[in-house]
Amino acid sequence: MTFLKRLLGTPGPSGDEAAAAKVWRDEAKGFADRVSTDVGGNSYALIEGAGPRVLLAGHIDEIGLMVSYIDEGGYLSFSTIGGWDAQVLVAQRVRLLGHAGEVIGVIGKKPIHLLKPDERGQASTIERMWIDIGVDSRDEALERVRVGCVGVIDAPLYELPHGRIVSRALDNRIGAFTVLEALRLLSQDRPAASVAAVATAQEEITFAGAASAAFSFDPQVAIAVDVTFATDHPESSKQQYGDVKLGGGPVLSRGSANSPLVYARLVEVAEREGIAYSLQISPRYTGTDADAIHKARGGVATGVVSIPNRYMHSPNEMVDMADVAAAARLIAAFVRSISSADEFIPAA
Repeated sequence: MTFLKRLLGTPGPSGDEAAAAKVWRDEAKGFADRVSTDVGGNSYALIEGAGPRVLLAGHIDEIGLMVSYIDEGGYLSFSTIGGWDAQVLVAQRVRLLGHAGEVIGVIGKKPIHLLKPDERGQASTIERMWIDIGVDSRDEALERVRVGCVGVIDAPLYELPHGRIVSRALDNRIGAFTVLEALRLLSQDRPAASVAAVATAQEEITFAGAASAAFSFDPQVAIAVDVTFATDHPESSKQQYGDVKLGGGPVLSRGSANSPLVYARLVEVAEREGIAYSLQISPRYTGTDADAIHKARGGVATGVVSIPNRYMHSPNEMVDMADVAAAARLIAAFVRSISSADEFIPAA
């Protein structure tokens, strides 16, 4: 939990993941055979073996904000990095990564008291918001931030009942955490495979990190770890998104980028190890790093393991740590089950 708090507490929006990635690499140095990074911002932790090459990917970037304009009064206009629901941004505190250090601000909009009757029913938009950092002029603001400065919502981790936590950036810092915890387990009982846990960059905007990591490591088998929508709260649809709940174990995805043979092996291993799991379908695309990994080079036998998440892409996402622990156990057991990459080539 100490490591996870450091990881989640470090801002790392897509394209500016370096600080969070360093926290991840520093932890990996305690048990991995080799730890490295690349020009795109991916971080690698390797356990070297003589068997097949297996890639475990969890993206370390998070959605964020970028300053687009500074007016004469020192108010900052901004755009979003990744997919935000503008409604959750109103009145949030933000942490901007200024050139002289972190800068705290608040997202402002016209108060409800001053809205005209026809405006009150309208959704808030980014174009009608601003960031207030408490300065009095553009020149004073420029001492702290510039156009292009990035930031995140200032929402720290809190521990809740039943092993649940709430924080910003769980999508998908928790995936990067999970693949490293799986590698930690594998370091204690080494598999035949050569395994790379990778904290990938830029998943929220380009999938570039996963594509370059898969090209560089050239895996034969891969698991992408991300979050998925929990459906155990009001206004959710089990018919459309499956029966997924916090505490129900990791979620295994069937369809699109998922190799049917990897999926079947994950189910088999989960049942053999007594690990509870849920199922979801991905008939067209997964929306995860798997969409880039599975088509790298000559193709990679890929699966997706997801952590149930409430309130995704908000300042207060929620997961159950029991699901995280179970996902790490499942992935480690899956890797140990592999003796040959040929096991995942479909039979004629």
